[in-house]
Amino acid sequence: MPRPKKHVLVCVQGRPAGHPRGSCQDKGCAATWQAFSDEFTARNLWNSGFQLTNTGCLGPCHLGPTVIVYPEGTMYVGVKPSDVGTIIDEDLMFDQPVERLKAPADVWA
Repeated sequence: MPRPKKHVLVCVQGRPAGHPRGSCQDKGCAATWQAFSDEFTARNLWNSGFQLTNTGCLGPCHLGPTVIVYPEGTMYVGVKPSDVGTIIDEDLMFDQPVERLKAPADVWA
């Protein structure tokens, strides 16, 4: 398999109710994951050198849903389905991180 142009990881971690860390699942990650999947299909990104993977915990559960875009390693937090098109348009297509969604420096250096 060739190396992808960009690889998007979307946290879909769930934890039991009352868990002290919470989870991206409690913050709507399923809808965010579905939005990425739908956009990848609609834009034919699967066949254009991009990859999308759902993952377990990426770290800042209290700020989820969390998304990381590699190879740059840009972490986005609080990603809503309405943000997915912007991440694709700006980061995946033009290598411009979406500043308003980037994780704070104390979370992800």
